[in-house]
Amino acid sequence: MPATCVIGLQWGDEAKGKIVDFLTAQNEIVVRYQGGANAGHTVAFDGKKYKLSLIPSGIFRPEIRSCIASGVVVDPESILGEIARLRESGVEIEKNLFISDRAHVIFPWHKEEDRLMNDAGVRSEAIGTTGRGIGPCYRDKVGRASAIRIGDLYRADFPEKVRKIVALKNNALPGLAKNDEVRATVRPLDAEKIIADYSKYAEQLRPFVGDVVDYLLDAVDADKKVLLEGAQGSMLDVDYGTYPYVTSSNSSGVGVCAGSGLPATFIKRIVGIIKAYTTRVGGGPFPTELNNEIGQRIRDQGNEYGTVTKRPRRCGWFDAVAVRYAARLAGATELSVMLLDVLSGFDEINICVGYKLDGERVEHFPSDVDALARVEPIYETRPGWKEDITQVKTYEDLPENAKSYLARLSEVVGKPISFVSVGPGREQTIVLR
Repeated sequence: MPATCVIGLQWGDEAKGKIVDFLTAQNEIVVRYQGGANAGHTVAFDGKKYKLSLIPSGIFRPEIRSCIASGVVVDPESILGEIARLRESGVEIEKNLFISDRAHVIFPWHKEEDRLMNDAGVRSEAIGTTGRGIGPCYRDKVGRASAIRIGDLYRADFPEKVRKIVALKNNALPGLAKNDEVRATVRPLDAEKIIADYSKYAEQLRPFVGDVVDYLLDAVDADKKVLLEGAQGSMLDVDYGTYPYVTSSNSSGVGVCAGSGLPATFIKRIVGIIKAYTTRVGGGPFPTELNNEIGQRIRDQGNEYGTVTKRPRRCGWFDAVAVRYAARLAGATELSVMLLDVLSGFDEINICVGYKLDGERVEHFPSDVDALARVEPIYETRPGWKEDITQVKTYEDLPENAKSYLARLSEVVGKPISFVSVGPGREQTIVLR
């Protein structure tokens, strides 16, 4: 059975969790394949809202197996807290959550490296990490010498490995501080405490840990339906996004196979998730950003504050140049337009259909971040609508100007629209295809 993948086509926070939750009913397994606990999903149903960081959105359906794949980096303390909150909410997870023994583990030294390196950034604008140790963990994964995977937590040599890494990190951490004042805040890591804490975490996680890769390969061979979900968005991809203002993993479509372990031949449906406007967090160029009352109005109406961090998101008009690039990169077969209701009440709505770079019009997305910072958006203005659309159930019942806006988005991105979200609830989803 061909697998389905849900990918954000902007700078993250596209409300992927809602569509993953919506599509989960059509699948048997849901897989989170990259990223860490710096990402967040909010899923709303039955009058309640649930906030997730690492656990796949499929966890709310008891008949679904929710997998955290090898491409994810896991903070044991964080995921145990998430498990506890789900249990308190009455969510059954004991038989449904499966964590790859190949996933890499975030340790206290990763968080300390994150703090020191983000504070001592060499660029004038901070990249804006969440300080959760995601980037340093991926760096150690690639470097290999200081990396520990979840399966290693159960090995007899785990304590000795931690002691060796801690000795190295205690020598290196003070050198990351940008000055003596910051250096004075660096405290030596306690290897024995880390060993004790993580051994305890390992035992609590033991019922959920196993060979997710073998399980998924068996599943697709058995014709089971698999849904794959990523974190962040395509424009934050470490290779193909607005580098260096990116995350530390392949958050675009190119990361699906590497993160999950599933061959590309199994993935046939790719749903690209887009907001009806654009947001991003952290530093980096943002061509359609609105640093005015319109941007603040979008932020307030869309509740554009981070699920995990609570940081206010930067808001702007829809950028078709960026989304078209991301959709092609992902091989998107269709689109899901989220938060259309946020644009209700505007007299006019702009779509960026091209860029002007050094006086010339360009319609490709620049690979160089400094060039992107110089572009001027070329806008096409569309008429807005005043109606409240949060209770609309069918495409036909949407205001004419809203339908015209959706049709234009589909045209400029070059992909058909399958879903339109007009509110946070499961039932506030219009199915077009």
